[in-house]
Amino acid sequence: MVETVLIADDSEFMRNLLREILEGDFEIIGEAQNGVEAVELFEEEHPDIVMMDIVMPLLDGIEATEQIKSSGSDSSVIMCTSVGQEERMRQAVAAGADSYITKPFQKPSVLEAINGVLA
Repeated sequence: MVETVLIADDSEFMRNLLREILEGDFEIIGEAQNGVEAVELFEEEHPDIVMMDIVMPLLDGIEATEQIKSSGSDSSVIMCTSVGQEERMRQAVAAGADSYITKPFQKPSVLEAINGVLA
């Protein structure tokens, strides 16, 4: 079975990069440009994995992760963070994030994070 992934990032460049990395191995069920869209798409599609940027408009990735995790879903959330956001990462883990990757990232680190939460 192919796992489904939701990509949430306000940067079109980062969404495209993640899509390129994941296509072929995973089914991309949607892309969100902010936390509100991420939660709405999550509720509609119930993906196995959410690739979630921390800093997004309307609702940041930490708040969106809290809403997703409070739904009782067993979906995994992998935070995408920039170097230097250690405090935000601690907040994301407290909100329920299962793993994280640091930007700029390459395919091996993305797949390693995904395989880690699927194991």
